[in-house]
Amino acid sequence: MSRVALKSAREIETMRRAGALVAETFRVLEPFVKPGVTLKELDTLAEEHIRKAGAVPAYLGYGPKATPFPGTICASVNEVICHGIPDGRVLQDGDIVGVDIGVLLDGYYGDACYTYTVGTVSEQVQGLVDTTYECLQAGLDVVRPGARLGDIGYAIQTLAEGRGYSVVQEYTGHGIGKKLHDEPTVYHHGVRYTGLKLQPGMVFTIEPMINLGRPETRLLSDKWTVITQDKQPSAQFEHTVAVTNKGHEILTL
Repeated sequence: MSRVALKSAREIETMRRAGALVAETFRVLEPFVKPGVTLKELDTLAEEHIRKAGAVPAYLGYGPKATPFPGTICASVNEVICHGIPDGRVLQDGDIVGVDIGVLLDGYYGDACYTYTVGTVSEQVQGLVDTTYECLQAGLDVVRPGARLGDIGYAIQTLAEGRGYSVVQEYTGHGIGKKLHDEPTVYHHGVRYTGLKLQPGMVFTIEPMINLGRPETRLLSDKWTVITQDKQPSAQFEHTVAVTNKGHEILTL
């Protein structure tokens, strides 16, 4: 527990600005998420906007020196759960694409993800996307002083599995601040009234990854792209959230 650093009001204000830039970048990309556009085109737009704002793309070059992440955004299409590489793939009508954006601004990180529908998607896939968004909201709704991390996971898991979907368990939310990934680990499954007790000044991400089929995952040979083992679609939504004296504040709204 001692490893979880509490943020000061000044630090949270900086993270609020980083989060606002993340949200603004989503608004820039949204008109271009349509059939015929490549993932690389979205990546270029995001990088240009982030750098113009005086920030640095958080993911570009992140990770092991042998295989640093090659993009500004993660772009995860259909069966890709997370960490999809923004390459020359062309978006098609009926696709879904999870766009994950991270920025480093004045020494602090902001991080969020949004799953877009491309053109017209099937009713089944729309149900997955809608439920995943509601899972994020369910997790956020329990964030307040005195609540526990297990309450977040329980709320997400109960909603998703109650509708027949599955929750990815290997990939989690995380503490964030001067580091992109820090303590605590935020699971999207769990038991109520267990885990770390939340207190004002904690800042972390909640980012449920929900699958249409089974929960099992597979890492591809590029060492980044994670897909569903059964090749069924997966969706993800994420916000960075700060615990406040009265409840919580979403910093990437």
